Amino acid sequence: MNLTVDVIEESEKSVLNVSGEIDAYTAPKLKESLLPLTKKENNKVEVNLENVTYMDSTGLGVFVSALKSTKENNSTLTLLNLQDRVLRIFKITGLDEVITIRAAIRGGNE
Repeated sequence: MNLTVDVIEESEKSVLNVSGEIDAYTAPKLKESLLPLTKKENNKVEVNLENVTYMDSTGLGVFVSALKSTKENNSTLTLLNLQDRVLRIFKITGLDEVITIRAAIRGGNE
């Protein structure tokens, strides 16, 4: 399946709307869109994952790299609207403890 990444840039905030599956084949596309935004000083980066139906460890690696980059550049990274199965991956790996996740999760509570 393909991955679609739409970037909306505002004055001090960037929003990525991501759709599809994040795996070894599509993660480079996400990384190319996401990492440059995290390198902007004092930028707020929000990633809307509402339409992401699958993600593997390659996708987690992209978000770990993005988190590291935001910390180096005084920016912030927030993940929004994760589906249950994607959120579960962050919880299993403990990344939900270090990455800000705000979610209106389908089939669950915020």
